[in-house]
Amino acid sequence: MGGDYAPDEAIKGAILARNELPENVGLLLIGDEKIIRQKLSENNSDPSLFGIFHAPEVITMADNPTRAFQQKPNSSIAAGFGLLKQKKIQAFASAGNTGAMLVGAVLVIKTIPGILRPCISSIIPKEDDKLGIILDVGVNSDCKPEVLQQFAILGSLLAKHVYNFINPKVGLMSIGEEEEKGNSVTIAAHQLLKETAEINFIGNLEGRDLFNDKADVVVCDGFTGNIMLKEAEAFYEIISKKISDPYFERFNYEAIGGAPVLGVNGNVIIAHGISKAPAVKSMISLAYEVMVARLNERIEQALGQVVQQS
Repeated sequence: MGGDYAPDEAIKGAILARNELPENVGLLLIGDEKIIRQKLSENNSDPSLFGIFHAPEVITMADNPTRAFQQKPNSSIAAGFGLLKQKKIQAFASAGNTGAMLVGAVLVIKTIPGILRPCISSIIPKEDDKLGIILDVGVNSDCKPEVLQQFAILGSLLAKHVYNFINPKVGLMSIGEEEEKGNSVTIAAHQLLKETAEINFIGNLEGRDLFNDKADVVVCDGFTGNIMLKEAEAFYEIISKKISDPYFERFNYEAIGGAPVLGVNGNVIIAHGISKAPAVKSMISLAYEVMVARLNERIEQALGQVVQQS
């Protein structure tokens, strides 16, 4: 029920995803059951192809994320996290209130032991149909060096097990390639990353390296990452109005769908609030891929190794 175009586009996206997911994968729609059945009927889709969980309340984009969980316990977002915590579903995806999704991820299913800060990533289109990963892109505006070290591990695991990178190259976003360049946080983080055996650290990156092949995983604080992501989206909006180019079309958020919340005890995918059916379909497909990759288990194992070494 969340998102600027819900429930119509969410239902249409779920129908598209149902047609592509393996038959043995269940797809549960959480929201007002009467409305869900009505929209499925309008789109000539058989309700028996889906599970439906009745949650009549809606956390809107204007609601305070923390208070909304207390005031709207029967909302689709609150219900989704409750089901995920009880392991009645294996992944939860939504284009609803981003703040509420993050609150639910941290307060309801909680962080993996050892995680200092959960984060979200985004995909970076590169030439020759390649892609990269950038994290964090908005959750943590201020980060300590140890947090950036964990982002590097999380991003490397995501690249390996969801996007099938072999030994992904990890770079730290700074203002110069030299390790002594940057602010106090990036300089200290550089030293930590050099000593982190679980990643293939290749050194500092500059802003010009975001779209080239120098690194597969770009690590930065959420303030920097969000600005870089929004700038890329702005370039796409401008260019797409004037030219049609296969490379720039890959900046279209609908092809990516969403981003996993990394570092929490469950598979949580957050999508753009402006998501329409193609983006919702991509979001659900990503949720399935993250679940199959057992990403959370791999994160726990990797953090355990880091703790033992330290």
